[in-house]
Amino acid sequence: MCRVSVLIQRSAEIVSILQISAWLSALSFAAEPSWNVPVPARDRILLDNDWKFQPGDAPGAEQPSFNDSGWRSVHLPHDWSIETAPEPDAPCQGHGGFFRMGIGWYRRTLMAPESWRTRCVRIHFEGVYCNADLWINGHKIGFHPYGYTPFSYDIKPFLEFGAENPIAIRVDNSRQPNCRWYSGSGIYRHVWLLVTDPLHVVEPAISIKTPEATPATARIDLQAVIRNASQTPQSGSFEIQILDPDQQEVTNASHAFTISADAESTVEKILTIENPQRWSPATPFLYRAVFRIVTNGRMADRVKTNFGIRTIEVSANRGFQLNGEPIQLFGGNVHHDNGPLGAAAWNCAEERRVAILKAAGFNAIRTSHNPPSEAFLNACDREGVLVIDEFFDVWAKKKTDHDYSEHFHESWRQDLDAIILRDRNHPSVVLWSIGNEVYERGAVSGQQLAKEMAERVRNLDPTRPITAGMNGLGKDRDWPELDPLFESLDVAGYNYELHRCQADHQRLPARVIVSTESFPMDAFPSWLAVTEHHYVIGDFVWSAMDYLGEAGIGRAFHPDETAAAHWEGSHFPWHGAVCGDIDITGWRKPISHYRNIVWDRGEKLYATVRIPTPDGREWNLSPWAVPPSLPCWTWPGHQGQKLEVEVYSRWDSVRLVLNGRFLGERPTNRQNQYRASFTVDYEPGQLQVFGLHNGESVEEKTLVTVSEAAQIHLSPDRKIMVANRQDLAFVTVHITDEKSRRCYQSNHLVKYRVTGPGQIVAIGNGDLASRQSYQANPRPVHQGRSIVIIRTTNQPGRIMLEATAPGLKKAQLDLQSIPNH
Repeated sequence: MCRVSVLIQRSAEIVSILQISAWLSALSFAAEPSWNVPVPARDRILLDNDWKFQPGDAPGAEQPSFNDSGWRSVHLPHDWSIETAPEPDAPCQGHGGFFRMGIGWYRRTLMAPESWRTRCVRIHFEGVYCNADLWINGHKIGFHPYGYTPFSYDIKPFLEFGAENPIAIRVDNSRQPNCRWYSGSGIYRHVWLLVTDPLHVVEPAISIKTPEATPATARIDLQAVIRNASQTPQSGSFEIQILDPDQQEVTNASHAFTISADAESTVEKILTIENPQRWSPATPFLYRAVFRIVTNGRMADRVKTNFGIRTIEVSANRGFQLNGEPIQLFGGNVHHDNGPLGAAAWNCAEERRVAILKAAGFNAIRTSHNPPSEAFLNACDREGVLVIDEFFDVWAKKKTDHDYSEHFHESWRQDLDAIILRDRNHPSVVLWSIGNEVYERGAVSGQQLAKEMAERVRNLDPTRPITAGMNGLGKDRDWPELDPLFESLDVAGYNYELHRCQADHQRLPARVIVSTESFPMDAFPSWLAVTEHHYVIGDFVWSAMDYLGEAGIGRAFHPDETAAAHWEGSHFPWHGAVCGDIDITGWRKPISHYRNIVWDRGEKLYATVRIPTPDGREWNLSPWAVPPSLPCWTWPGHQGQKLEVEVYSRWDSVRLVLNGRFLGERPTNRQNQYRASFTVDYEPGQLQVFGLHNGESVEEKTLVTVSEAAQIHLSPDRKIMVANRQDLAFVTVHITDEKSRRCYQSNHLVKYRVTGPGQIVAIGNGDLASRQSYQANPRPVHQGRSIVIIRTTNQPGRIMLEATAPGLKKAQLDLQSIPNH
């Protein structure tokens, strides 16, 4: 079930965090124990529904009297750029995937009841890309430039109580290019309203640290701030309750307070928990801290924060230690987009993405190169996935014409603070990253910025190591010139420089290294470096998943074409990156299985066939590309031609048999990098691969020649949905033969139709050279696969999806949307 995880922000100048579930019944926590006090006066109101949207500029739209009746109705999260088709002249160029960006306006009204006159009222945006101006009742409230950080405002002074209050937001993503990947455009994360008592907890100040955690006992350091926004002194009791993963109280504390008018008071407590259930990838146990303010016999406020009990240490001698135990980071880089959904951060999509990454074997993710959504981190907390939380791609020196460097000097401190304060209680976040390949990395200014950033991070959160991903300085400068910058960090992040690790260890034996980026083809040497050297704590491949933007990275070119890097010329109609282990539909490519086998993450045997070029010559590979292949033995038109069969194996050796004929055996041990290759004359039938241990077959994989495409197969990730306009069903579409075997050679054009209280929000496939919009219907499958994403409305009932294609049996799928309680 999807959880809606949110942020709501600020007291004084600090961004705050909230976590709230849209489906209380779906929470893994049971109802918390009740106290004998009234219900608190804190309301969290989702403002995602019933917005009006207009692309392009609309002078005067900030005024309350503006007529928006002709505007389109939308529900958030919303990315308007993904609704367009790639165009070769798009100003964002290949950086943004050739999608249209521009300017857009959003409007809606907010009813402010009379009861809010005595409350505090704030509006909170999880993320708007970018340059967001906000007006309420025609009053300019504020401007927020960075598209990846949350922000909020006190809007009470601008409200008319007992009336509807027009809200207007202008989003300006027109200055292009401003990002090296697909950013999306619009209010792409959730919007919330927070209404509190004047006497309330300041959520950004909530800090929960676990500096000591053994199997016998854990120390919990808590800090919170109470804010009295009233005009009279207030006194009462601040109550703290810690609940274990089964929602049983394990400890509590209280603190009597008296606070002057319009003032704050800090509360610090150290608690002890016996026999803690420690958080780790294998045991992602979540505790909950409940903070309450009780005054004059009433509960003025209540805030709940999830946390995990775990410790982190890094050293060159023992590597990365979680709870005192060494752990290797088997990681991947991910951008923030959700493929066919664009940048829209649906909770269901974020949860699904984390689940797919974990299923592929990854135990760690680097959020390149910006902070992720709250929903993404909540999913990592629950799934037990470790995270490098990255702040910026650029500092003061620009990489694209209109990027964050335009706002860096005036904004970086508040943006850095906003993310640390939002994310520091997430147990999944194990390292902070202050930057990526910044252009001043070899300059004194870069060294000074790294030092200042690191100091600021440690002041807000001294519990996590700090890193940054850096590459070399070019042919004319020496790698050791980066030493002064790395000195400010706890872990040196190497982008494509891991071959230097042994020499650097000789120079600087105390340095801890992480491979923050590596080429997909370097799976084995990267694994070798991590496993053989304690001071190398992990590897993060570029990339874990395909993504939009950086068009053409990872392409394989035909033999007669010159392989070009993605920054060389235009790669249109390519609108995305195909360097990922997993495509944008969630399908694991063969390279994903190889990496999983190399890292010994569960799989032992896998077979795939290199896709032949028309004349049999080798593919020309661009940087980040791997030879394209499919786990398929259906190659019409290639009878008698030589095909390359690749086998990945953790067994001693592998045996290949075609239609009952023995073709050979090859070793697949460490010396062979856990892989073997066979050249086979293609003939239809059955290709068997056997994994051998001590000469005996212990595992088998079979590729067969399938029959002609005959039918459409629909497979949803869920059949029960919630009628809240937030729930999504991801329906995988396969073209299969009569025996339900996937037809990898199919590119059938499939038409989809939905009836009932649901709607199709996107249709996609793994072809990132398509010129179609992700709203296009019909849409062809790619290599026999596609994905359809269905969203619920606010009405319960039966949702039916029908898929048809010429020459194939149609398919139908029933989903049930249940009431939102």
